[in-house]
Amino acid sequence: MYTLQDLLALMARLRDPVYGCPWDIKQTYASIIPYTLEEAYEVADAIERSDFEHLQGELGDLLFQVVYYSQLAREEGRFEFDGVVDSITRKLIRRHPHVFPTGDLYAPLDVPKLSEAQVKLRWDEIKAQERAEKAVAPQQLSLLDDVPVALPAMARAGKLQKRAGSVGFDWPQALPVLDKVREELDEVLEAMADNDSAALADEVGDLLFSVVNLARHLKVDPENALRGANRKFERRFRFIEQALRDTLRPIENCTLEELDALWGEAKRQEKNLPSCG
Repeated sequence: MYTLQDLLALMARLRDPVYGCPWDIKQTYASIIPYTLEEAYEVADAIERSDFEHLQGELGDLLFQVVYYSQLAREEGRFEFDGVVDSITRKLIRRHPHVFPTGDLYAPLDVPKLSEAQVKLRWDEIKAQERAEKAVAPQQLSLLDDVPVALPAMARAGKLQKRAGSVGFDWPQALPVLDKVREELDEVLEAMADNDSAALADEVGDLLFSVVNLARHLKVDPENALRGANRKFERRFRFIEQALRDTLRPIENCTLEELDALWGEAKRQEKNLPSCG
């Protein structure tokens, strides 16, 4: 069975300037970012579909991305893969003093247990300390400094809100957030009435941001919720397509009312309820 060292050797061979693969040789940090994001989503997709048969392969594809960046850094004399492993191990030991109180990875497992609230408080303190250490100019330090700009917009919105909420800039309950969603929806309607495209884009953005905030207060992951809604839409639309194929009817020739009736039928079948007609 091949090992991690074999994978590192394979990566170095692919990047060999004379004998390597032309495609791999020309890649840069920036050029492989889209592949990294794609592989991460494919891991998530396999887990969501409980496709454990293919999860191992998807995790391998994601690991290869880390190996790729590490090889690029090795060629430039910046760091190597072992340094990546060392840095994440040290970080996790530092962030889990309730598990590694002496900072020793292999210390005896006789550590007193902390409550979940105590663990979270300590985690937040450590993260705040790390942010302060990273800041070039501490006087300009912001709680939002290390929320990655490259995150998907929905995920970044949630992180920004959570970070601001950690110092009290937040609603205490979900109902006021729901009121905010309604307020933002009204502002979308006003922009529609004014036929103002710039205002529409701005107000729709505010509406989406508020919906993410509502999901956060309801303890619902908005990204997962939307992915679930996407799967539901796809499943029901495929039902419509198949139903029309069975009757030899082109979907383009159907009215919206007919398509909506088939949509309703798809929903009834999902709920295992008999059709009303």
